[in-house]
Amino acid sequence: MTEPALADIPAAAAPPVHPTAAAPARRLPRRTAVGAVSVLAVLLPFVVGRYWLSQLVFVLIVAIGALGLDVLTGRTGQISLGHSFFLAVGAYTAGIIGGRYGLTAALWIPAAGVVAGLLGAVVGPTALRLRGLYLAIVTIGLVFIGQWIFVNVTWISGGPGGESLPVPRFGYLDFASGERMGSVLFDRNKLYYYLALILLALGMAFVYNFGRSRSGLSMYAVRDREVAAAVMGVDVSRTKVKAFVIASALAGVGGALYGSFLSFVEPTQWDLSLSIQYVVVIVVGGMASVWGPLLGSLFVVGLPALLNQVSGSLPFLATGTHVNGVISPTDASTIVYGVVLVVFLLGEPRGVVGLAARVGRLVGRVPAGRAPLFPEQQTPAGDLPGGDRDEKGAEHGQ
Repeated sequence: MTEPALADIPAAAAPPVHPTAAAPARRLPRRTAVGAVSVLAVLLPFVVGRYWLSQLVFVLIVAIGALGLDVLTGRTGQISLGHSFFLAVGAYTAGIIGGRYGLTAALWIPAAGVVAGLLGAVVGPTALRLRGLYLAIVTIGLVFIGQWIFVNVTWISGGPGGESLPVPRFGYLDFASGERMGSVLFDRNKLYYYLALILLALGMAFVYNFGRSRSGLSMYAVRDREVAAAVMGVDVSRTKVKAFVIASALAGVGGALYGSFLSFVEPTQWDLSLSIQYVVVIVVGGMASVWGPLLGSLFVVGLPALLNQVSGSLPFLATGTHVNGVISPTDASTIVYGVVLVVFLLGEPRGVVGLAARVGRLVGRVPAGRAPLFPEQQTPAGDLPGGDRDEKGAEHGQ
């Protein structure tokens, strides 16, 4: 008897394909996209002007700090409005170690993260019994306490007059004077850009791999159902403290770079509005995703810069050439922040990352059964960190 052809075999009788067999093909689009973004990020300083390069530096620095807030809020469900305090701690640590003692940036950048992380470990246990609005109120108090300290304790911050912060220096490489490599000149902005890019890439890699570890999965469990997580054996207190430490440490690194790039900071800069901007970053970009903070910082930093550039052609913006304008670019960007925040919370709580995944499915680029480009964003639409969820198996998607 002849053996039937493969085409004659019914579909139901065909041997099943093991899920891991298609894994390389599923990861290929994601790796291609990451590779393309990496190449673009490396070449970008050579194709943009000086103004936009400085804005890109701010984008990367803000993304580092927002990455930490995403660990605390997006992955653990702990709402914090005190992020600006830890940014300030990192900045003033850099000022003391790098400015007053003249040590290399190889020491004061990680030291900023360590000091801020230690303070996060101190603050974390005080909020263990608090959730939601009550935790947010406590963290707001942290901002006001920090501002009082920074204004009155002058040896830390220089007092109300502000404090100069050091420019990074790694051996013979001094960011103030720049560096020429062959025929290519790496000026101050380019050096800051690549330093921030390297630190952001390391932070994203750490957060991504940490999210796949046992401790990272415990954070998702605490975020989804805290009581159920405790019943299943998750140490809720330790998990929350870990989230505070990681968030504070990344904020400290971001604050050190932020203050160093500005060269001078004042206590009034670290106010509640700065913390709210970081919340906008993670909500608009997409929570519980390593790409969300970067996409959100592009919006928060790029929008005011864009409005300033086009203000001359928009008569309703009040600038040097349009003194009779209705509103300033800064105020206009603040209004847009609020509108976009409400739109995303109501229409796409997963932010730009979730919107990109949805658009990809609509155009057929992410068909059913294929891994999404942003694997961490698989929470059902409408869910927010800390709320109830119907499907627990696909919350974190890692």
